[in-house]
Amino acid sequence: MNFRILACFTLLTISLNIFSQENAPHLKGKVKISIKEGTFDCDLTLSNFPKIQDYLIRLNSGMNLLHIRIKKPEDMVVIYEKSDKDSTSSGESLAYYIPGNNRKGKFIPEELQFRYVAKFPVANDTIENFSREDWRGNIAFNGMSVRCDGRQSAWYPIVYDAKKDIAYNRVVYDIEFICEDCKTIYANGNKPVSSTSAHLISNEPQEIALFCGNYDVIDDGNIAILNPKFEEEKIKQFSNLVSNYKKYYEQKLNIKFNQTPTFINTTPTSKKNSWLFVAYPTIMGIGWGNHGLAGVFEEASQKFYKPMIAHEFGHYYFGTIKVFNSELGDMMSEGFTEYMALKLTEENQTEKNYDEVLAKKIKNLKDFKPNSFSMVKSITDISDRQTYVYDYAPIIFIAIEKEIGKKKMWEWLKNILETKTEFTNYDFLVSTLKNTLKNDKKTEIIINKYFANVNSTENAIKRINEK
Repeated sequence: MNFRILACFTLLTISLNIFSQENAPHLKGKVKISIKEGTFDCDLTLSNFPKIQDYLIRLNSGMNLLHIRIKKPEDMVVIYEKSDKDSTSSGESLAYYIPGNNRKGKFIPEELQFRYVAKFPVANDTIENFSREDWRGNIAFNGMSVRCDGRQSAWYPIVYDAKKDIAYNRVVYDIEFICEDCKTIYANGNKPVSSTSAHLISNEPQEIALFCGNYDVIDDGNIAILNPKFEEEKIKQFSNLVSNYKKYYEQKLNIKFNQTPTFINTTPTSKKNSWLFVAYPTIMGIGWGNHGLAGVFEEASQKFYKPMIAHEFGHYYFGTIKVFNSELGDMMSEGFTEYMALKLTEENQTEKNYDEVLAKKIKNLKDFKPNSFSMVKSITDISDRQTYVYDYAPIIFIAIEKEIGKKKMWEWLKNILETKTEFTNYDFLVSTLKNTLKNDKKTEIIINKYFANVNSTENAIKRINEK
């Protein structure tokens, strides 16, 4: 089989922001699921609505609305409109809003109730009942479970600030989940519950990733594994690996992990797709056999999977502690995370492994002609997103490390994580570097060689190859 392995953790654009509990929306209600029928039946009320004029409300296009009802200031079913101007959506969701008086502007509610149902395909075998593709934003029923993230699938209503490119996918929630044909129910922000129903509450904002179905759970206090199919000794070894990775990042950035990582082992709805993605603290491994999470536990494939797990944990920092928007937000989230994974590989595996990964990235850039960072004015200026964020950006960062040293490089990363900004754009990238180096001449050299040079790739590779 020609498996397509994707270490993809974000979309074409990153439309996120880090929220305090005070400004995160609240979600309350009831969700009924059937994994055999592939159905959702939702009654959810969204409150603590952000005070933004140019908003949209994203909801998965497979969800069929009965109504949207204003709960406050008065209780009434409202007219809503669909928008075709949600340019940063990945395509899974539709965008709604409530028009203002005389259909001018938008009405900003205090509370909104959403009643909707959906029926999705159940891909319960690989002979007849399977899909052509599977992907992160898919609401995926495989006959034994349902898997979905929060941000991309938008299985629950997500408020989006179109002006600032911020999606409020992290919510404080109080939801009763019912799944009569499930054995276990799990949602981000809570431990898995072995029952057909669970009243789950999170007072901290969470992206509500779901995994409900017929599976067992292992939790050793360091990691949790949902649907474990692995030998006990291998799970212990993996738990130790995770512990070492967490300690490495914590020491480098002086920021602690605050939740137990939860690994989900599941299969795709297609025959060939396999990948990992993170919706912290959940890390989903999707694939058949050793092409899924099982590959982490097999010695023959660990060389490939260890850097991917390192990347996953890096997204706790670049993607959770700090989340990104604007035209370079995706590059920063993925590029810096991949750089961190490279450094972890360099220091925790063999030098040969590190050199092999680096050589592969350089090879991928052979015929790649990217716009350097300063030339990217919109997301469309990045022609090949996969190569740009996973190969080009980390190679640029490795070259910059050669210029300023590892210690300053980690200081820069920490500065990026801790500097507050409305937009994580090119100016933000430059200003955090400048504030880290406190050396205008050195900053100018880096800008001229790597940030604003048509030959940035060649310059980076040349600097990396210098001994």
